[in-house]
Amino acid sequence: MSARTKKLKSLLHESIENIDDVELLQTVKDILDSKKQPAINIELTDYQKERINKAKNNIAKGEYLSNEQADEIVAQWLKK
Repeated sequence: MSARTKKLKSLLHESIENIDDVELLQTVKDILDSKKQPAINIELTDYQKERINKAKNNIAKGEYLSNEQADEIVAQWLKK
């Protein structure tokens, strides 16, 4: 890591510590999150890709459950 990079990181840490504006902090976080590289490259099988595409199609057709509906179904299963 270069001296310039270390200095910039130090200045950013100091600046962030002095900011109380939640919206600004969230914006900075969003920018930084968008620059993150995935830690690993995930390879999907053909079956997994097929299932994802099927799920996307179901969602597009409105064929899905809300979290509350899914929770209710699970709660009913657990009662049996």
